[in-house]
Amino acid sequence: MTSVSDPISEIEESAMRELGRVSDSSQLEAWRHGYLGRKGKLTRVLRGLADLPLEERRSLGAEANRIKLRLQAAYQEQRARLEQDRVAKVTEGERLDVTLPGPPLPRGSLHPITQTLRDVLEAFENMGFQVVEGPEIEWDYYNFEALRIPADHPARDMWDTLWIDHEGDGRRSMLLRTHTSPNQIRIMEHTQPPIRVVVPGKCYRFEATDPTHEWMMTQVEGLAIDDGISMADLKGTLTEFARRIFGEERSVAFRCDYFPFVEPGMELRIDCFICRGEGCRTCGRTGWIEILGAGMVHPEIIANAGYDPDRYTGFAFGLGIERIALLRHGVDDIRHFYANDLRFLQQF
Repeated sequence: MTSVSDPISEIEESAMRELGRVSDSSQLEAWRHGYLGRKGKLTRVLRGLADLPLEERRSLGAEANRIKLRLQAAYQEQRARLEQDRVAKVTEGERLDVTLPGPPLPRGSLHPITQTLRDVLEAFENMGFQVVEGPEIEWDYYNFEALRIPADHPARDMWDTLWIDHEGDGRRSMLLRTHTSPNQIRIMEHTQPPIRVVVPGKCYRFEATDPTHEWMMTQVEGLAIDDGISMADLKGTLTEFARRIFGEERSVAFRCDYFPFVEPGMELRIDCFICRGEGCRTCGRTGWIEILGAGMVHPEIIANAGYDPDRYTGFAFGLGIERIALLRHGVDDIRHFYANDLRFLQQF
């Protein structure tokens, strides 16, 4: 065993000789433990100093501390040298080109509903319509009353409304809008004909969800008011829209329908893209799929806006973006769009 009687200089010379022969990190750690560790040779010498006379302890202690500092510095230098050699071998052996681009990162994309909404708005913008927006929290007056749907009108049953108690007294005069049609009134209040606008926005219904219904949906409302607008203008506009969105080969059909704020009212249908009009489960065996509702603006609404109903006429239409997306992409459940399942969304 090494003791304080061993010449300290021999420990220093032995340590430096062995350090010069170290060639990897494992050997370097073994060297450190052998000389500087808790049971190392130099450590045992330092611990044995307590048994020596005072003068000898001072002399040997100073020398031992000098050697310890030298060995620690030599250890750090050798460690840095080994790391440099390791890096040099890697760069020389693998020829690492740091200028090469890194691995590609996955890119995000627009949500399918946003994609569809932009396509719909672009189609109407190219036909001369202007895009405007309106509030999602609406007054009963704009959402119902001004659209010829008074409080006791049975047509209110068509919209399952989410009401807002805005004064704490139970009065039902504010709501989350059930459709984008209130913007017809808002625009007509502040604009003189000619008017050609489309209004996108979210709408809300208090209803159960199923494969074809959601409590929140995205709609686009369209309105055109001008001198001499006719049903032919409406049919031509919607036919062009259907072919821009679903393809030039699409056949369209119009069927009478009822909406309180238009007269006459109708719905637009396209031929089923699965059975090509032969009849299947998707189209209810009819060969046709409904995509939107429309009609000529009721003369009473035109008069209430301050326009001359004998001069000005107009048409309006409303469509659900989720329904358009369902049909364009062949999705069978509207709830997939808002389930936040990346496996589904990444397909778009």
